[in-house]
Amino acid sequence: MKHRLRLTVFGLLIFSLVFVAACSGLGVLSGQPKDKWQQLVEQENEKIGLKPLKLEPYAKEVGGELREPRYQKFAVNSSFTVAGSVKKTTGMKSKHVWIDIRKTGGSKIPGAEKFSYYTPLKDGTFQQRVQLFAGKGEYLVTVRMPSEATEGYYHDFARFRVVNVNPEVKRDIGWTPAGLEAGLKLTRPKTGYQAVDGIFVLEGSISNSYGSPYIMVLVQKGSEKWQRMVRLKDGRFEVKVPLYFGKGIHELKVMVPIPDRKSYYQEGASLLVKNTSTEKREPIKYYKQYEERGVHLEHPVAGGEKAGLSYRISGTIDPQAPDASRTTHLIIQTKKNGEEATYFIPVKNYRFDGEFWLRFGPGKYEVTVNVPEITDERRDYFRFYSVAEFSVISTAKEDKRYLLPSRGIQSDAPEIKELAERLTAGKKSERSKARAIYDYVAKNITYDVQKYRNDEFALDDSALKTLERKKGVCQDYSFLAIALLRSIGMEARFVEGIADGIRHAWVEVKVDGRWLTMDPTWGSGYLNPNGWFVKRYNPEYFDPSPAEFRKTHTRTGVMY
Repeated sequence: MKHRLRLTVFGLLIFSLVFVAACSGLGVLSGQPKDKWQQLVEQENEKIGLKPLKLEPYAKEVGGELREPRYQKFAVNSSFTVAGSVKKTTGMKSKHVWIDIRKTGGSKIPGAEKFSYYTPLKDGTFQQRVQLFAGKGEYLVTVRMPSEATEGYYHDFARFRVVNVNPEVKRDIGWTPAGLEAGLKLTRPKTGYQAVDGIFVLEGSISNSYGSPYIMVLVQKGSEKWQRMVRLKDGRFEVKVPLYFGKGIHELKVMVPIPDRKSYYQEGASLLVKNTSTEKREPIKYYKQYEERGVHLEHPVAGGEKAGLSYRISGTIDPQAPDASRTTHLIIQTKKNGEEATYFIPVKNYRFDGEFWLRFGPGKYEVTVNVPEITDERRDYFRFYSVAEFSVISTAKEDKRYLLPSRGIQSDAPEIKELAERLTAGKKSERSKARAIYDYVAKNITYDVQKYRNDEFALDDSALKTLERKKGVCQDYSFLAIALLRSIGMEARFVEGIADGIRHAWVEVKVDGRWLTMDPTWGSGYLNPNGWFVKRYNPEYFDPSPAEFRKTHTRTGVMY
């Protein structure tokens, strides 16, 4: 009978088991004291009545012989050996013998009805230790030889039945021809079953990835699936695999690149992982740039975690990845009910570890982790690439969007708080405090004409940077003013808009229950006809008349 090779290998849950190696397919070692399993094997074989095995017609066509086993049906303790030879191998379309094992009567464990070995056929001989993967019961075993006519097809060589007397369950790693030919090896785990609590570590190597820098890991539990690309380093890989789908058996497949088909993968190995944790977690979605830019998230490992007002993210950048040395920040974007906020997390010595804020009150936030586009082009905007996406559940009771630190606004920095307290010392009213901060920024910061003209914007533009350099453009004036205001508990927001036909930013601060407008940039001075900045303090842009302000300024939105 001709059989088509199926790439998907189903496996079974495995527990540790002390076994006695088989001999001649019977599982009994002569000259050794008999244990209970050997006695059960002998008793079962007496019931069976051993009969010589007859090979299938194709075995005669290729000059085949099966040395082990020798019987049509026999009993063993957990495992046995299949060994034989063929004389006519010229023209065979595969270098592997397919040993197909099926548990008769089904299995109580999902995915444990069948298992396959692909055993090397070397110089016309083959030998494979076979582990019966579903514990006690009867198995149908078919040994198949490669077709001489069609690639991927096999012919029956021998068929026999095996009775396992041992109820314990073991499973080998299931290797496919594609995995074997790619030189896929696993150093962790060593067997095809592992019991873990929530997270599984996969480690190994591949000698032929056909030019691809990746393998793929696929995890499935029932109808739930998750996959991730894993970058190779000198042919090696190591990855922590979260078991998102709760307690029970997860099937894990290591997918190897398909030769001559870019970005396509096929199964190379499979194993089963028993998750003992009852916790169900949301998968993190990884994008292609995650591996390409060498990002590795250490925290979080799963989505759906609970947090208060802030959430921590940490990890590394692979120094060997493209543009790793120029990746100075990660960009975090949060979204909740249509409201969005952006945060920059610094990268130092290829590590990042920082917090971002959940400013829009309690509820579920969608979080996207981005890396910046690396370019030498100067421009007044930044382009990002998504690398990962997950959710966070905030349990905070309040919406503090106008009080918490945000991108470029380090209102929690000690030097900001100290300066704000000094500027507002003795001021009783909110208005007088806001005016003191407006005055300081407008009088002490100089407009940076070169930055404006040359689009010399940077990811580290911020209130602290402006305070240190004492110069900046409209965003920098606004960053500093808002940081000072928020540091003393005054709600303030960054307003985006158009002024005199160009992009502009200014500030709104809540004073005595109403939003008061201030534009410390325009209050700082002006550009003369020659394009040079003239420093001249102007108090008119603190709480200006709304009608007059609208003549020159058009509000387009708020940036968080």
